[in-house]
Amino acid sequence: MKQDTLEGKAKTKNGVKRLCFSIICILLEVIFIITIVTRLNEYAEIINLFTRILSGILVLGLYASNKTSSMKMPWVILILIFPIMGVGLYLLIGLNGGTHKMRERYAEIDSKLLPMLPDSQECLSKIKETIPKAGNIASYIQRNSQYPIYQNTDIVYFDEAVKGLEAQLKDLEKAQKFIFMEYHAIEDAEAWHKIQDVLEERVKAGVEVRVFYDDMGSIGFINTDFVKKMEAIGIHCRVFNPFVPGLNLFLNNRDHRKITVIDGKVGFTGGYNLANEYFNYTHPYGQWKDTGIRLEGDAVQSLTVTFLEMWNAVSDKDANDSDFSKYLFHYDYAAQQTGFVQPYADSPMDNEQVGEEVYISMINKAEKYCWFMTPYLIITDEMTHALCLAAKRGVDVRIITPGIPDKKFIYNITRSFYHGLVKHGVRVYEWTPGFCHAKMSVADDCMATCGTINLDYRSLYHHFENGCFMADCQAVVEIKNDLIRTMGECRDVTDQYQTGRSAYLRLGQLFMRLFAGLL
Repeated sequence: MKQDTLEGKAKTKNGVKRLCFSIICILLEVIFIITIVTRLNEYAEIINLFTRILSGILVLGLYASNKTSSMKMPWVILILIFPIMGVGLYLLIGLNGGTHKMRERYAEIDSKLLPMLPDSQECLSKIKETIPKAGNIASYIQRNSQYPIYQNTDIVYFDEAVKGLEAQLKDLEKAQKFIFMEYHAIEDAEAWHKIQDVLEERVKAGVEVRVFYDDMGSIGFINTDFVKKMEAIGIHCRVFNPFVPGLNLFLNNRDHRKITVIDGKVGFTGGYNLANEYFNYTHPYGQWKDTGIRLEGDAVQSLTVTFLEMWNAVSDKDANDSDFSKYLFHYDYAAQQTGFVQPYADSPMDNEQVGEEVYISMINKAEKYCWFMTPYLIITDEMTHALCLAAKRGVDVRIITPGIPDKKFIYNITRSFYHGLVKHGVRVYEWTPGFCHAKMSVADDCMATCGTINLDYRSLYHHFENGCFMADCQAVVEIKNDLIRTMGECRDVTDQYQTGRSAYLRLGQLFMRLFAGLL
């Protein structure tokens, strides 16, 4: 019998809790209607009017918000038709960005950390001159996320997650000062044990080691005493937003980032978590396709800042860093590569969807081709329009999705987007060997991204994410070549969904599609 994936299990558990709460909301709606009919006939009109007024106010607030229409309309429909259930669900999973207190905490940390990143105006001017369209995107990232663009950084691209793991283990063994690791999911199994062995040895050598993971992403896969076990061997460990029963307004926001920083000089990021299936130690859904990158040089400073942001902002009960300068410093490094690299982070604590805007910008700037690989395809109207318009301009737009899904429910919604894309010229490929978890894009042989950001609502709007924008470097070519090899292992489903016959949405699929943004 096939096992669920680590991340899939975590999301399933999360989905079960959401489902239970949804059922409660539906029951309350039924009880409300029955009560009005049977017990409170004389007050029915007043109660109904009061409920509708409250719902109307909430709907007006939603309508006036800066959210995309794809995010607003399902809530508007749900609240207007089923006020109690709609309002209840909105309070559980519709509110985005956590509490006011949490927002203040992140803003305070960012106000201290982000100004410590280097001034990159000279580098920004250079990329604008050499590759204007990439320079325009780099300018957007720097202006709206405050993460600068760098040169003097060497990039290594890994077309398999296990290659990234092997490289990480070698670099971890060389750590002299500190090791930072932040991951959505950690499985206390073979892959992690290899890392832990190295971390223990480095702790004994006097290296400061910090491990940070998302509780929901790792729930059920590490014991509740994992933090105590890490602390006992000298590894400092923190958990992002521990799950507690009840209505948690911050539950909807998870830490989906994947970062390793070694001495502030070497950094890793990409799509893979620290669990066996990502490295094909286990095969729950055929082969697992994941990718990553290794950075060495100036750009690692941005990964360090991203880690320190989460470590220090996650809780007001922990003792936080008072001196960031010992982790953020300039050191002499002469890179062999001359390309541009820009690690960046995306946060639901602000009103800027950096991850989505970078993708849309690449689509809009592409002149020849723009290709994507993503495990999930649940996109907004804005991104759908950008993809279709690029294809109608004559740009070669392609999207690679899994051939074997980890969650069939989400897979059905992913496929529901195919027809609307392919009828305008977008080509869709499904990777037949198994599940592709990589999150990448590449355009015109000159720019690419690799990171943690899926083409779905949760990644683009609800989660803490990170990515890396690259231009005019060998990694861009390697990503393109990897996508070409991957497409050779795919089935091209473009023609199958061209007429809409195979993509015909039954009533149930229409309902799922309408509320895709709520998942």
